[in-house]
Amino acid sequence: MYCSQSEDLNKEGEVGLIFFIFVIGFLGSLISGMLGIGGAIINYPLLLYIPPLLGFSSFSPQEVTAMSSVQVFFTTLAAMVSFRKGEYIHKSLVATMGTFMITGSFLGGFGSKLLPEEAINITYTMLTIMAVILMFGSNQQNEHENDRKVQFNKKLAGSLAFLIGGVSGIVGAGGAFIAVPVMTSILKIPMRTAIASSLVITFISSIGSVIGKLMGDDILLIPTITLITASIISAPLGTMLSRHIHVKILKGILTFLLMVSILQISLSIFNS
Repeated sequence: MYCSQSEDLNKEGEVGLIFFIFVIGFLGSLISGMLGIGGAIINYPLLLYIPPLLGFSSFSPQEVTAMSSVQVFFTTLAAMVSFRKGEYIHKSLVATMGTFMITGSFLGGFGSKLLPEEAINITYTMLTIMAVILMFGSNQQNEHENDRKVQFNKKLAGSLAFLIGGVSGIVGAGGAFIAVPVMTSILKIPMRTAIASSLVITFISSIGSVIGKLMGDDILLIPTITLITASIISAPLGTMLSRHIHVKILKGILTFLLMVSILQISLSIFNS
């Protein structure tokens, strides 16, 4: 049985739970800044399954997606500010995909409260499987090109962004964990440009998701504030690491995280 936040605050172990949430938020945001993702793909399974294993109260999928959506907003904001002086942010790509993703994420974020828990988990798993498949076909050429030289199909980018925003809004993610593979494999955007641009795009799309979650009234105050604090501290550190790590290593880390996430959610679905 899932416990409400008011009940949770009255139980012993509150400090331990908050510390655990901070650690998850810190590590998730560090990796997020490094890979250009919002962090929900890391935080969602950890927040959903680990607390009860450690003896803490459980969060429902709706509560986890709400916390994740707010955390994504602040993680990408902090990382974006850190990345703003670089040459990899593709302004045209950001404008095209960001506009369509914010619309889709708003609809998905508001509509997620109408879905059962199993539907949210299955949606998350299918989206992650698609991201893994695309990562294996991602473009690795011209990684040092200036963003002004990179060309892409704007109609295709807009259509894909709307779909990504809608589905990622359902699971409380900013969409970068699928947006990066889509940009590198379908739109043929260099990896580093995709990482930097996705931070801005995900920040824009997370605005719609956060508004939708606020309207759904699922956000828990103290755990969310804890995630925000961790995000602001660690996300800029991740962007610093990203500039010095080889592209193939970045791709490998993201693919590994995606596959682990698929395994975790799949086991949950089969055991339910």
